[in-house]
Amino acid sequence: MALIINGEHIDDEIIEAEFRQIKGHFERTLQVACCERDPEFRTMAKDNLVSRAILGQESRRRFPEVAEADVTARLTKLIDDAGGETQFYMNLGMAVKDEALIRDNVAGGVRLDKTLQEIYAPEPVPTEAELRACYEANLKHYMTEEEIKASHITKSLQGAKSRQEVYQAMRDVRSQLLAGADFAKIAEEHRADEQQQIDLGWFKRGEFMEEFETIAFSMGESEISPVFNTQLGFHVCTVTGRKPSVARPFDEVKEDVKIRFLEEHRDKKFNAFLEELKATAKIEDTDPEEGANCGH
Repeated sequence: MALIINGEHIDDEIIEAEFRQIKGHFERTLQVACCERDPEFRTMAKDNLVSRAILGQESRRRFPEVAEADVTARLTKLIDDAGGETQFYMNLGMAVKDEALIRDNVAGGVRLDKTLQEIYAPEPVPTEAELRACYEANLKHYMTEEEIKASHITKSLQGAKSRQEVYQAMRDVRSQLLAGADFAKIAEEHRADEQQQIDLGWFKRGEFMEEFETIAFSMGESEISPVFNTQLGFHVCTVTGRKPSVARPFDEVKEDVKIRFLEEHRDKKFNAFLEELKATAKIEDTDPEEGANCGH
């Protein structure tokens, strides 16, 4: 047994599952290769399990009994949020419905909610000055999205003898543009039909194809792009306007700032509470170096 918290044993399988979940997250976000950070992830897994265990123990101490009505209400909401009972049990990875086990776990959630309500209270009523200070400290969260205005020339592969033929034609178009030809005039000459847009207007990231946006948002105003391709064909584009990201006015985001202020208050209270519990807990890790090497 690798982990014992105040006499509560954490099975090796649970530690391994937590470790795999953490490692999987970092692998999906391309922040890790192979096993280079396995010892760090295993430490994170154990710390997560220690935190959950001592929070559960403290919640049971404070609220040994919870009302069945509270458990039912929470369970009903969880099922509704999942989109129904079938999906709820699928999300849990349970092949067979075990209502007694589920209700016991949900009761733990009710206890924890009640415990957190106690440690967060009383919640502060922030002053205008405190909200403005929070706004300034978190300004990056209240910025508008960058916008650009762009025009493009595009040729599809439909009816072409080869990709190379279309690519070379677009290279010739780009050469004319780099030599000073008028973009709008050249675009009209190469427009496939009246429905094909030249001026794309103003847009933010996420409104066009990623391949197109990667090029367009990397360009300066009036710059002529290299020839690039998307699923629609080959393109040359130019940026004709740019609206940089700017801070939204305080009054416009005041309610969002208040929410963040209260979230920061709760985070501070929670972290302090958790550290107090850890300081007095008896934590035994019998295999601190477990999994340090993967053998690859």
